[in-house]
Amino acid sequence: MIQRKLVEKLAGYTAPDELKNAGIYPYFRPIGENKDTEIVIQGKKLLMFGSNSYMGLTNHPKVTAAAKQAIDKYGSSCSGSRFLNGTSRLHIRLEERLADFVGKEAALVFTTGFQANLGTVASLTGRNGVLILDEADHASIIEGSRLSFSRVLKFAHNDMNDLERILRAVEGEGIRMIVVDGIFSMEGDICKLPEIAALAAKYEALLMVDDAHSIGVLGESGRGTADHFGLTDQVDIIMGTFSKSLASVGGFVASTREMINYLKHHSRALIFSASIPPSAAAAAMAALEIIQAEPERQEALRDNTAYMAKMLDQLGFDTHCSMTPIIPIYIRDNRLTFEFTQRLFDRGIFVNPVVSPAVRSDAAMVRMSVMATHTRRQLDMALSALEKVSRELQLFGIKQA
Repeated sequence: MIQRKLVEKLAGYTAPDELKNAGIYPYFRPIGENKDTEIVIQGKKLLMFGSNSYMGLTNHPKVTAAAKQAIDKYGSSCSGSRFLNGTSRLHIRLEERLADFVGKEAALVFTTGFQANLGTVASLTGRNGVLILDEADHASIIEGSRLSFSRVLKFAHNDMNDLERILRAVEGEGIRMIVVDGIFSMEGDICKLPEIAALAAKYEALLMVDDAHSIGVLGESGRGTADHFGLTDQVDIIMGTFSKSLASVGGFVASTREMINYLKHHSRALIFSASIPPSAAAAAMAALEIIQAEPERQEALRDNTAYMAKMLDQLGFDTHCSMTPIIPIYIRDNRLTFEFTQRLFDRGIFVNPVVSPAVRSDAAMVRMSVMATHTRRQLDMALSALEKVSRELQLFGIKQA
């Protein structure tokens, strides 16, 4: 009976096939070549506006050379968890540099950014604790909260009155921790960290900031959200990933030595996962060095972001006033978002559709990502394609000439 029910459930899941039959399925497209801002899919050249490589470093010769050298010295894998045989000298050096970079005493490298969030959020507050999350937090934070055995409460997105209401209600309970994204991964807006930090101090709650999309983007030399607001000392835990600006794969958390020591011995996501390969650690470290040595990359990213946001606004697109390289273009209809994405693909522009359940069905969007290495010509080509496709589909958000 149980098996039959599962077979029926799987057979009833037809959404991907329906999109494929309509010619608008946008997922799992194999990339044949990746040259930073340009890619090739099935022989077709496209401009990449769907990558989180904000600094444009995935093909940088120093990054690729560091990865190759690490393979020559350490092999392709550590073949074990950080807890046992999976720690190399590269991992330790990377952790030291990351801690110094974000202004904390120590750091701990995880296999992925998802696991860094999950393993940290799940480990600290315990059965009598309370986790307080922004409702727009990343899925990895949500999953970590489910494994924490703690009471989980969510406040309305960036709503400080709602956050204080919750903090007041749980005052005096066990360990309380607020967890927020620095830059929210879908809409690209920034958390209200000054207000959040003030409330955390007022109600004696820990504060953790997910800087997955903020490293390289916000703060001096890309040190993240806390540095951007001058609040590094008021943020207890800073999390980041390597799969965005740091041109690799993996994640980390940075905090006090005591906090990191506790996580080393209690985070199941760390203890029971194989460590990132030395090549990934070396690539991330090389990318970090480039970011610090070449501040002009961050300036180029800011210029490209400002230009793209300004031009999209002039064209009449609803972008939620994004001020970061993540620029949402709201379509507000799932099917139309897939159609919009495919027509851009046909015109040589790669973007990511974001539909329910990732967002509300009335908040379906095309998510564009700008890189420091995009040229003005490439930005203009994307803008031209966006305008033409919008007119073809008669989207209500576009200004008509």
